Amino acid sequence: MLWFAQLLPVVAMLKIISWNLLRLVGASLGDVARLIRRHDPHLLLMQEATAEMDGLPVLLGGHYHRASLPGRVHGLAAWSPEPLTNAATVLPLPAGAIVQRVCQVLDLGAFAVANVHLSHGQLLNRRQLRRIAGVLPARAAILGDFNLVGPTLLPGFRDVGPREPTHIAGDMMPLRIDRCMARGLDCFSARALDRGASDHRPIIVELSAAAAADTARRRSAAA
Repeated sequence: MLWFAQLLPVVAMLKIISWNLLRLVGASLGDVARLIRRHDPHLLLMQEATAEMDGLPVLLGGHYHRASLPGRVHGLAAWSPEPLTNAATVLPLPAGAIVQRVCQVLDLGAFAVANVHLSHGQLLNRRQLRRIAGVLPARAAILGDFNLVGPTLLPGFRDVGPREPTHIAGDMMPLRIDRCMARGLDCFSARALDRGASDHRPIIVELSAAAAADTARRRSAAA
């Protein structure tokens, strides 16, 4: 079990963007910086981020963490204009046959956020989600590229992300694989943005910790 800072009693709404950048041929450092300037998020999560994104603090200031996938030039990265409560934690996930996946867990004080790029196998990516959920605190969100079709089958979490497709597989089949799952949180808005230079559309959500009474009601209803 990961340990997190004590939850804050009063929590402002946080705007979070998640974007799969399409590693070496997709969104550039300039594209990401323009997205930040336009939407002013409290937290930006990136998948398929390369070392090029290490330049974000030089361009925009703020605080940045990147975790490469083992043996790959790309991985997960997060940027915030404000300091994070603790350093990002990298969680190894159940492995696929080709790519070893990890999850980046960020402590925002009021709740935790997991940044993910899950495997394509539909049984494996659901196992990876259950592994992540098992280490997160009561109030948490999982965002990123789920590579998952259909329901997540993740008890205790609600799918609060945008409902429209975020990726077109083989330039033919629209899929909603960039998602946001939340537990103990309220989502005030969720939408997909223009995809820009990537093959994925960024998603943007506004989250806050649910009131204690509301959280208790949801747990009772789920029991």
